[in-house]
Amino acid sequence: MKKTLIIYSTTDGHTKKICNYISEKLEKNFRSKIISLDKSKNIDLTKYDLIIVGASIRYGKHKPELYSFIQRNQAHLNSIDSAFFSVNAVARKNNKSSADTNPYMLKFLKNTNWEPKSLAVFAGKIDYSKYKVLDKVMIRFIMWLTDGPTNISNVYEFTDWNRVELFCKALINKE
Repeated sequence: MKKTLIIYSTTDGHTKKICNYISEKLEKNFRSKIISLDKSKNIDLTKYDLIIVGASIRYGKHKPELYSFIQRNQAHLNSIDSAFFSVNAVARKNNKSSADTNPYMLKFLKNTNWEPKSLAVFAGKIDYSKYKVLDKVMIRFIMWLTDGPTNISNVYEFTDWNRVELFCKALINKE
């Protein structure tokens, strides 16, 4: 059975939730391990047949540690089956929900020399109750500017789980 490493970078936990879902979908074909990007420095990547990295966006950026990880491991990541997905609220809009149209994915690929074999973009989640006051105000303002939800008493999950499942099926079919 092939071994898969799923590495996540999350701000509020939703990317980890997506990684858990991916792991469950792959379990018949792959033996998966999920770890936080923060704990990935001492992992021997050569032990894995497939490496999947999922990362969230906050205020238009992936975490700097993501770029450091990719730079440190770029040669290996380019030499094996690897996949990357970005999780962001902008992807809730159809015209920004693919790897070819999502501005954060395009920026990420431009700023790294990593060439993942599989790419995906998933819409994230807005949970105002989890945010500190400043984040709540800023995210609400951004949502207002982009015609998103601004009622801070609600939780808005935009993730299309069918798209996540299609991503998993594509990874399995590459086997």
